[in-house]
Amino acid sequence: MTNDYGLLHSCILDGKGSSAEIAIDDIPTWTKEKGLLWLHFDYTHPDAEAWMLEKLGLDQIIIQALLVDETRPRATMINDGFLIAFRGINHNEGAEPDDMVALRMWIDDGRIITSRRRKLRSVSVVTAQLKEGNGPKNSADFLVEVMDLIVDGMSATISGFEESVADYEDAVLEGKIGDLRYELANLRRQAISLRRYLAPERDAFARLLIEKVSWITEDHRIQIREVSDSLIRHIENLDAVRERAAVTQEELLSRLSEQLNARMYVLSVVAAIFLPLGFLTGLLGINIGGIPGADDPAAFWLFIAILIAVVILQILIFRWKKWF
Repeated sequence: MTNDYGLLHSCILDGKGSSAEIAIDDIPTWTKEKGLLWLHFDYTHPDAEAWMLEKLGLDQIIIQALLVDETRPRATMINDGFLIAFRGINHNEGAEPDDMVALRMWIDDGRIITSRRRKLRSVSVVTAQLKEGNGPKNSADFLVEVMDLIVDGMSATISGFEESVADYEDAVLEGKIGDLRYELANLRRQAISLRRYLAPERDAFARLLIEKVSWITEDHRIQIREVSDSLIRHIENLDAVRERAAVTQEELLSRLSEQLNARMYVLSVVAAIFLPLGFLTGLLGINIGGIPGADDPAAFWLFIAILIAVVILQILIFRWKKWF
């Protein structure tokens, strides 16, 4: 649902994997005994902050963190809840994968409040799971499921990076250079951009393991640790992609330099061969008296033979010097 306060989705989880929608007018009268409340907002709505302050009774610091435009991944424990910011791959149509989507969350044992600006696949999947009756049953389940979906959504993108850099490596080895310089630079830029957010996200996951809240059980901590390990593998793969791309780019530049040097070498040899020929033809082409052979019909062919002899002598000297 969408309304004048930026509320995109509101429901009460029944603890069995399903949920029921709750009307916006009934939210202020909600109590913990009625079930786990989940509210999902578009934080760009101008009236979202005022409504949340008036109706939800949250601390203003928490609300501002849910509505701030720019944020880095983090997890901060406040009383018995967590103020969280995650970043996920942008799967929206026409979007760049490194343009990551942020999800802000306040979560405790009775209430979940999330906010975003652009659609995030993990939230859509959890919503669909609840409609099908196999969604999260409590706050800890919700947190683990969202984390797992966010990390799982990175797999295809990072695998694509690995395949791309492998293709670029093969292309460089085969001499198929083309536009590889631009493509390699773009791949490195995307990998660096992703790495920039995944590193603090790893720290946020670690914070969730360290901090003790009553509603996260040991089983949930084990699941969070597994998700964190998957994220660490993604970061390691990104680092490998970045390093392989850098090595491939260096090899590409080396091959381009070799090609340029080879062409310059050929041009230098040709210029060295024709330099004395140009000197001789220029010397005998001056328009003054006393030019040898000016009145001899055979002088031209004799001069051609001299030029050929000069060329042969130069080639022999170059070969002796091992210049080619």
